[in-house]
Parts: sequence; structure tokens; C-alpha cells
Amino acid sequence: MNVLTVSGISAGYAIQDEVLRGVDIVVGKGEIVGIIGPNGAGKSTLLKVLAGLLRPWAGSVTLDGRNITACLPRQISRLGLAYVPQEHNVFPNMSVRDNLQMGGYIDPTGAQARMEGVYSRFPILAQRRRQVARALSGGERQILAMAMALMVQPAILLLDEPSAGLSPGASAALFAAIAEINKDGVAVLMVEQNVREALAISDRAYVFVAGRNSRSGPAAALAADSEIRRLFLGG
Repeated sequence: MNVLTVSGISAGYAIQDEVLRGVDIVVGKGEIVGIIGPNGAGKSTLLKVLAGLLRPWAGSVTLDGRNITACLPRQISRLGLAYVPQEHNVFPNMSVRDNLQMGGYIDPTGAQARMEGVYSRFPILAQRRRQVARALSGGERQILAMAMALMVQPAILLLDEPSAGLSPGASAALFAAIAEINKDGVAVLMVEQNVREALAISDRAYVFVAGRNSRSGPAAALAADSEIRRLFLGG
């Protein structure tokens, strides 16, 4: 069964600036699905549409069988979709603990128990719960951003370029954390420029070109494809 179904989505930021041109994707329950492609292909724009931050011009978005195309971001979050943008995804002047509380504000009931679960999953956040977020390393801030999203107990987690700007070591730790989150049953839809690592942990992937699905298939098959390797993996 699909947790997310995207059908014929067209969208843009101005009437003469169509970024997405009839996009179709699906994410099955418990899957990690990657979206790769060149800059400007519409990858991040799609995530904004799914999170309710940008209203599509055409098409539909279905979450667990419910049409959420016209829903507001807060409604979408309550229904089980959590979005982690690439930038400005934590409150830098607030403590780790307060950031997590902000992540759970939509459903404060049981928030403390969920926070303890987050601390168990990410011990580094428990150790630094009183530190302000700006004092964390880049990798730790991305972990905090994902942890904030997990405070709503989502069915699917949308990640926009989670490894951007991170060192190889921090990226590896981040991708390992994403895989562990997925093992607990949270589906993941991930836009990522680190194509090799994204395909390594994804079940399936889509290749976006000029706002359209250009290719799709099992991630391992795409990683082995000569054209994909030439375009995105350096040979």
C-alpha cells in the first residue's frame, strides 16, 4: 500500500514560471525513495507542494488514502507528513530541548514521552539538550531538524538535501540515522545531491529533469545504469 501518491502535479512560483510539469510519484509504506536530478529540476519545489507550502496548479496529492492537495501545512503535519527543509530548519537561539518542544507543539499530548524517545534514538541530543542549536555542528543540527520532525510521529518524512554542506563523515552518520528511522516504519522521501549515498540507502528513486519524471526504478538498478553513472556519479 502507498503512503503517498502524487498524480499529475504541475506547479510554479509565477504564472510564466512552471517548475513542475505533470509529476507522478509514489512512496510505499516503509520505503525510502530518493529524488535525484540536476539543479533547477523541481525537486525541492515538489517537496514544498507536498508539505502544503506551495499550492499546485493541477494534479493531486494523497496521503494514506486521503486527498491533501488543498490542505494547509498544519493539517498535513497532523495527518502524518513531516517536512525538513534544507535551510532554516532549527531555531538557532533556542536550546535543543526547546527545539524539540517546538517540533511537538501541534500535538502536545504525550510530547514529553516522545521527546524521551528522541533522546534514546539520538543520544547526542540528550547530552546537549541544554545547549543552543547554533552551538551544534552541521551534522548535529541536521539530526536535530529530523528529530523535531519525528516529534509528530509521522508516517512519512520529507528531507530536502539533508547532507548539504556536511563533511563526508557527518554525511555518513546522517544517512545511517535516516536508515535507522526508516527501520522503525517511517517512510522517507529524500531529495539529495549526494547521489551515490542517496541511492545506496534508497529502495527506489526518481530522476527529475526539467520538472518531469525522466527515469525511475529500483535504486540499485539506477546506480548501476551507465547513463546515470555518467551524469551523476562521475563515470
